[in-house]
Amino acid sequence: MMKTNLHPAEQRAAFLPPALRWWPVFLRNLLVWRKLALPSLVGNVAEPLITLVAFGYGLGALIGTVPWGGSGQAVPYLVFLASGSICMSAINAATFEAMFSAFSRMHVQKTWESIMNAPIDLRDVLRAEMLWAAFKALFSATVILVVMAALDISRSPMLLLAWPVLLVAGVVFSSIALIVNALAKGYDFFTYYFTLVLTPMTFLSGVFFPRENLPGWLHAVSECLPLTHVVELVRPLFLGHWPAQPWLHLAVLAIYGWVAWRIALALTRRRFRS
Repeated sequence: MMKTNLHPAEQRAAFLPPALRWWPVFLRNLLVWRKLALPSLVGNVAEPLITLVAFGYGLGALIGTVPWGGSGQAVPYLVFLASGSICMSAINAATFEAMFSAFSRMHVQKTWESIMNAPIDLRDVLRAEMLWAAFKALFSATVILVVMAALDISRSPMLLLAWPVLLVAGVVFSSIALIVNALAKGYDFFTYYFTLVLTPMTFLSGVFFPRENLPGWLHAVSECLPLTHVVELVRPLFLGHWPAQPWLHLAVLAIYGWVAWRIALALTRRRFRS
């Protein structure tokens, strides 16, 4: 029998179809994450829940209801905030994973270079990182949804449809974060993205207050932000309604995700060539 010097994991990767060669890398990240699952879960879930309790129950008791949608329907501020917070939590989880954790594996630990000694190329590694970050986003959002259901904030059966939307949001924002990852020289570089991009986007996308209160020009800017389209898809589901223009929002997210992925792949390849 012919002997081979390949590691068993390399042998398995060699027999996978090219479209699935990201799976061993995804599985590797999952196995490593199991050791850190509890602190990671606390970090991703505790902060949005504390924000929800503090602002939702505290500020919500003062505000009462807020207008929502074109008809100006009044909805409890707690539900309004919860539906925005779940979107914010999903994109934050994807962003942190695709920036800090991916940068550690790529630059600090040189894990990506080791993986590419197997029959797995850079595209497979990057795709695995993107999907892994999206999975982390979905996992964090799921835990928060369970807690929200336990608190009786919303028990609409239509919330089940929020899962695929939040998974798509994870893919989009992890792809955007991988662009920043490819450009970063150190962890400090990520401060620019969080301070100048992600934080303003969170405030302009209708997470904390209705976008209708924004000035006209700022409202127009908010229409172009990917988080706005995630919120516009998820919030109606909390209230037991179908989203208005769902295909438009999904199309915008698909364009953001595809363009961000192509740019992230090109920049990462350039980084590894240099």
